[in-house]
Amino acid sequence: MDYVNDFEYRRNKYLPIFPKATGQPTVYIEGYPFEDDEPMAATLYHAEQISTFHEQLKRYFISAPFIFIGLDCFIYYSEGDLKKCVAPDIFVVLGTKKYPLRRSFYTWAEGAVPDTIFEFLSDSTINEDRDRKVQLYLGEMGAKEYFIHQPDLDRAAEFRGWYRDTSGEIVEMLTETPRTLFSERLNLLFKWQEEGDLKVRLLRPYLPDGTPITTSIEEKNLREIAEAKVEEQAEKIKEQEAELERLRQQLAK
Repeated sequence: MDYVNDFEYRRNKYLPIFPKATGQPTVYIEGYPFEDDEPMAATLYHAEQISTFHEQLKRYFISAPFIFIGLDCFIYYSEGDLKKCVAPDIFVVLGTKKYPLRRSFYTWAEGAVPDTIFEFLSDSTINEDRDRKVQLYLGEMGAKEYFIHQPDLDRAAEFRGWYRDTSGEIVEMLTETPRTLFSERLNLLFKWQEEGDLKVRLLRPYLPDGTPITTSIEEKNLREIAEAKVEEQAEKIKEQEAELERLRQQLAK
């Protein structure tokens, strides 16, 4: 199987459809701080989760010039009010240009708010992430979806999601499949699995048909496996041709 071309076909089939944002990409607006003294990841478990998840989303949406993926950067969502500022672990905005890179994301300048937000739970933020931020992100800021996930295997598993329905009501997502939730906005499945060697409970993205979205290392391994199979098949064909030639020579004697 040609994994690369097959996945490219599936990606084009499932990429979300959305209108373009009404504003313009804005790198920085004077007077709005773009950094603080807080570390990006609470623990190495969170660092592994955030970096892996971000790479998977970034690689999947690489061919979509109007999908912006934010990683631990400030979102200002009310012009002139510096207190109206949040910094989710990862967020995705449909319809606004991927580049240039921003120091912060200003919703009024971009003409868009995040569609989907992800927070990875830590001891210091867990109550806020599962309670106040549901209303803050979906109600006050106007995001469409919000997911939380616990990557630390020493903590109880927790993977939940909420969305705003057509009436504006905030609704918790339900699922019949354990460990799995579906994002209507991104048209992706999200499912967690335990990585025993890393001691991490990793949340990973999948296409709606269950095809996993790989990391660069995983894709490299898949390419090598596919190339090895092609070489093996070519060697078998070569051996069969050699055997046929030997039989021909015997019959010709």
